[in-house]
Amino acid sequence: QVHLVESGGGSVQTGGSLRLSCVDSGDISSYYCMGWFRQAPGKEREAVAVIDSGGSTRYADSVKGRFTISQDNAKNTLYLEMNSLKPDDTGMYFCAADHTRLGWVTLAESDFNFWGQGTQVTVSS
Repeated sequence: QVHLVESGGGSVQTGGSLRLSCVDSGDISSYYCMGWFRQAPGKEREAVAVIDSGGSTRYADSVKGRFTISQDNAKNTLYLEMNSLKPDDTGMYFCAADHTRLGWVTLAESDFNFWGQGTQVTVSS
């Protein structure tokens, strides 16, 4: 059974940094892609960054140049390094994974079959 657990969220001021982690109870190298999504209050869940098994990455335009996604297969851990944080980055951040390429192509929530419970990020002005 897949078990993704996020950590690293918190409250920071504008311009601050956080590093999110997502640990999998199994072998993350078995996934085709993993990613980070976020959901702000009253808004839909959106893709922030995804990484495929070859290490290729994709980012939402709103976070390019500020966020970096990476993974450590030896530790079965996915990371999201977030710098220059803005109030608009506030939300619940979720780790997601899938065994197929579809999510990598579409960045759609529905194309990722495995999810963590989320970690809250709050950025104050």
